[in-house]
Amino acid sequence: MRPIVNFYIWYLLCLCLGLACVVCVCVWNSQWRGGFAWDGSALQFNWHPVLMVTGLVVVYGIGAVVYRIPLTWGQNKLPWKVLHAALMLIALLLSIVGLCAVFDFHNAKHIANLYSIHSWIGITATALFATQWVVGVAGFLLPCSPMSLRKLMKPIHVWLGGSILLLSIVACISGINEKLIFTLKNTSATQPYSSLPPEAVLGNSLGVLIVAFGLVVLKILSNYKWQRPDSRPEDVAYEPLFQGENE
Repeated sequence: MRPIVNFYIWYLLCLCLGLACVVCVCVWNSQWRGGFAWDGSALQFNWHPVLMVTGLVVVYGIGAVVYRIPLTWGQNKLPWKVLHAALMLIALLLSIVGLCAVFDFHNAKHIANLYSIHSWIGITATALFATQWVVGVAGFLLPCSPMSLRKLMKPIHVWLGGSILLLSIVACISGINEKLIFTLKNTSATQPYSSLPPEAVLGNSLGVLIVAFGLVVLKILSNYKWQRPDSRPEDVAYEPLFQGENE
């Protein structure tokens, strides 16, 4: 019973940190960056951090720990497989729209694309995520997928999932820092980043929240006692999609 109670404490912390990340990035871009639009202006760019943090970090992280919820143990695994895939699809779609927002803004303003380390890591994380989702659906949800392939894919799927989360966190915090450096300059309109104005405090706090959220997700994923019993190596059963538990 104690491991289950401990899980729910960490899971609640995960949800709270995820919500804090989303609220923080929305407040930053609505209050300090002027709000949102889709017209090629800086207001369109503001969708980029909101959608990337929400999709590539928060929804992705919550989707990654769905299998660990003890409430799901002993139940048919199929609905949770579908929920996991659906959450990951939502995260992927949000990320793609977030990328479209920044590419469209750059093209409208004749700004170069993909020149910074932030953009390289971000596009790599999204590309790996898209590949992971397609291969995961084909390998784990299609009934024609052989058991031997699933056994081969599972450790790779798990490792790559954690790696994508880490890349996403690095991309987000480097992007936050890049945005603050570019916008907070010593002008009549803004205070320099080095003086740590309120916007800088909020941006830095968002970065800390994202890191904390990622660490909590990785803590949940790495705890052997919180693994779904039928997902542990010695008990794993790779049932095809649409196969009932008693078949």
